[in-house]
Amino acid sequence: MKRFRRHGHDSQRDKLKQELYQFNKTVEHGFPHQPSALGYSPDLDLLAIGTRSGAIKLYGAPGVEFMGLHDENATVTQVHFLPHQLELVTLLDDNSLHMWTLRAHQGVSELLEVGRFTLTGPPGAPPSVTRVTTVLAHSSGELLLLGTEGGHVFVVEVPGFRELEERNISVEDVQARIPEEYAPRRNLECVEALQEKPLNPRQVLIGYGRGLMVLWDLDRQCAIQYFLGTQLESVWWMEDGEHILSSHSDGSYCSWSTTDGDVQSQPEKQDTPYGSFPCKAISKVLQFPTKQGPPFLILSGGMPRASYGDRHCISVIHSKTHIALDFTSRIIDFFVIREGEQHTGDPSALVVLVEEELVVVDLQTEGWPVIQMPYLVPLHCSAITCSHHVSSIPLKLWERILAAGDLQNTHYSNKPWPINGGQNLAPEPPQRDLLLTGHEDGTVRFWDASGVCLYPMYKLSTAGVFHTDADPNDNLNQGAEGEWPPFRKVGCFDPYSDDPRLGIQKIHLCKYSGYLTVAGTAGQILVLELNDEMAEQVVSATVVDLLQGQDGFRWKGHARLDVQEEPVSFPPGFQPFALVQCQPPAVVTAIALHSEWKLVAFGTSHGFGIYDYQQKNVALARCTLNPSDQLAMEGPLSRVKSIKKSLRQSFRRIRRSRVSMRKHQTTNAAKLQEINARLEAEALQEMELAPVQRRIEARSSDDSFTGLVRTLYFADSFITDSAHNTPSLWAGTNGGAVFAYMLRLPPVERRMDDPVTAHQAKEIQLMHRAPVVGLVVLDGRGVPLPEPLEVAHDLARSPDMLASHHLLVISEEQFKLFTLPKVSTKTKLKLTAIDGSRVRRVGVALFGSSRVEDYGENSLVVLTNQGELHVISLPAIKMQVHHPCIRREDVSGIASCVFTKHGQGFYLISPSEFERFSLSARWLVEPRSLVELPDKSTLDPSKARLRDDGRGYDGRGVRGVSDNDNSARHVMEHALLNDEKVLQEIQKSLEGDGGDTETIISKSPRPTF
Repeated sequence: MKRFRRHGHDSQRDKLKQELYQFNKTVEHGFPHQPSALGYSPDLDLLAIGTRSGAIKLYGAPGVEFMGLHDENATVTQVHFLPHQLELVTLLDDNSLHMWTLRAHQGVSELLEVGRFTLTGPPGAPPSVTRVTTVLAHSSGELLLLGTEGGHVFVVEVPGFRELEERNISVEDVQARIPEEYAPRRNLECVEALQEKPLNPRQVLIGYGRGLMVLWDLDRQCAIQYFLGTQLESVWWMEDGEHILSSHSDGSYCSWSTTDGDVQSQPEKQDTPYGSFPCKAISKVLQFPTKQGPPFLILSGGMPRASYGDRHCISVIHSKTHIALDFTSRIIDFFVIREGEQHTGDPSALVVLVEEELVVVDLQTEGWPVIQMPYLVPLHCSAITCSHHVSSIPLKLWERILAAGDLQNTHYSNKPWPINGGQNLAPEPPQRDLLLTGHEDGTVRFWDASGVCLYPMYKLSTAGVFHTDADPNDNLNQGAEGEWPPFRKVGCFDPYSDDPRLGIQKIHLCKYSGYLTVAGTAGQILVLELNDEMAEQVVSATVVDLLQGQDGFRWKGHARLDVQEEPVSFPPGFQPFALVQCQPPAVVTAIALHSEWKLVAFGTSHGFGIYDYQQKNVALARCTLNPSDQLAMEGPLSRVKSIKKSLRQSFRRIRRSRVSMRKHQTTNAAKLQEINARLEAEALQEMELAPVQRRIEARSSDDSFTGLVRTLYFADSFITDSAHNTPSLWAGTNGGAVFAYMLRLPPVERRMDDPVTAHQAKEIQLMHRAPVVGLVVLDGRGVPLPEPLEVAHDLARSPDMLASHHLLVISEEQFKLFTLPKVSTKTKLKLTAIDGSRVRRVGVALFGSSRVEDYGENSLVVLTNQGELHVISLPAIKMQVHHPCIRREDVSGIASCVFTKHGQGFYLISPSEFERFSLSARWLVEPRSLVELPDKSTLDPSKARLRDDGRGYDGRGVRGVSDNDNSARHVMEHALLNDEKVLQEIQKSLEGDGGDTETIISKSPRPTF
């Protein structure tokens, strides 16, 4: 037929495809996996996080996000912003340095790598000579000082990464000037710390591992003072530039004075915060003055080794208040944000990066509460077990969920988010979208997925319905009164579940009625409704026996959860009013909610059923268990993955097969011949129609879990005849079977009195027995049937009931379109072709045109086990586009994928991160941000002038302007002339006499770039 097709039609369709489909990976939601480094720029007000996989991520105001990836698959060990510039430097564990810049392009900033550098030592030198241990970005913005394992300090000019050999500080130079009393400690070990002296950047403090600290003059290239302590961990300059704090491996910190002489062997003050018993090292210490008097002292570590050596703590001491913030994962780094434009005021927030989350503590509110995060929220507070996306949430439901969530957040600080660098230029989201995540601890979390930031809205816990081992009186936020150290649990990461049976497996939310259904690991299905008031009620369980009297089966898995018999108090939000308990209590594998009919369908590995939550009784229970489904009786939590058990099961299976072959040899042989003949005939027909596709192998009915229910679907369509449409339920199983049940709903006035009945109307068995993963009924126009209550709310057209309907059965290997009610094959498309792809996830999406506002097409979106995305047209069932998306080895990422109704999707790239992608040319959510230097970047005027090769640096660290900087100068001049204060200064200077004009103008702030 191709030769008779008009070429113009093909090109027109290709053009239309470009207007409908466009693949992009847009943004990563959540907390970076395995963070390894933290950086902060007070000038840009940006936070940077480096990871073990070599990623570098920048965050500012909500919506301002940037990501870069090093070519080397190496851990980012340090991140340093260059002062008063748009550049930052990263150090990897392969000892390479990388320069990144935020470059504006078409009005939007991009994070780009612009240079890389590796220190090279003299020929024959050991690697420790150039192995970088610490980096100091000098306030001039032009120099990096690199301390190494060998004790050397290398001076490198940036951004060009040119080593200034004549300015290097060798360990021999330091050792040569060590006084006699330091002779026993001439082995200085590595450079642990490099700190620039406040008020005098010409001097740098060098801290060595063995405890020696040297104040070095960069101009005179000589040591000014020596301080000798014990094994060194970190150093910190006090603001006055006359005192130094040092922390040590024995759990102590010391204070040193720079005015007490050239050589000091004893500190002014030494303190071990947690007693005289052996303590762990204090890895970092900071101290900040306050206007009220007492300073803030903040230190990490230092816990008593024997009793609390396994705690991850940061201690905050201010006046008489002393708290040890106790985190649930290892501390990576921390910094403090200070008030004021120059960030020299009182400490306002403590930002702590730990392995599993970022925590920001408000230091200005009594009790030092945690500030709620607008991004970087750890999605994996408890492990994610399932996801569900709902598009276009009505405003009323949205506000009610937000209100319920606000009542849960009273323990957070009222202070706004303190990191607000950059401008978010992304357009406002056109609609309100929800992403619901189910977790291992029985919670469901609601996230605002409308824009770039995945913002937490509300958390639902189902554990209260059941008896668990958790103590409701536990208060993790407060330690016992009088306890020492004074611990306080902070952060929300809690990977431990009280009972793995609580894990959420399926979620379905009706956005029009506010009904929510969640199903769990132990066969429990909860039906909840949204209530704005607190309620106390008993939730009784309705037990459904899905075995339906099948003999010879014994459940070997976990027991069902025990339900609370007393009334349970539920806070405002989603509150359960009905509970269905499947028996056996296997994992719920499929659910469907029809809020208009007040029905919930549920399926497990044993069968499926329908629950009428208005009358609170069971309308249907159907067993789908195959006699050979022995594994279906074991359950996931009881399955022992041991070699002995696997071998035992294998031998039993062989034995059973031999016995059955002896008993039914003749019958089975005849059946096998008949099946093979049918398969060969079907294969020949398929080969004639599609020579590029391979034959789909028929699966044995003896495969395990053939009765497992994969998908459930409510539809109002033609089941018995083409004249009368009736409500129905369709169920697809792992063995390629499709069951259709006709539902008889009583009239509205008799809804509470007459029961809902279900009668089997159809049964389809796919010849290749591939698992059925999706079912869709198309109306007379070829459009998927609308959601329940969607037409009633005037948000969708009424389905066409005049023309014939079609049933689309999506198996792992092919798409098959049947006519209704006859259930005869109309067309099919086989996906399992040469590469052996199998469908893993499927969804229906509306793709809008990027050119014509009111044009769109309904299509199927499919994800395969190869990690490829396919878009298939409806109702023609033709392939439109396909794109590689996920690595085929990333099985968990493929299994976690969830599609939206508008051609976007989410999948887990790590336990704590969702990757967002879009297949739509119209709907695209991605960060669009602009970061610029502050207009008035007035630096400390006491910064010294550094000279090298005739190049000058003024007191504020501003580089001499070259021809290439003229455009930047014009931009900054324009910004200054639009600044009212600057204009007033210029006006005043012009009104004065000419002699003073030059003097006054020279005092105006000079732009930096």
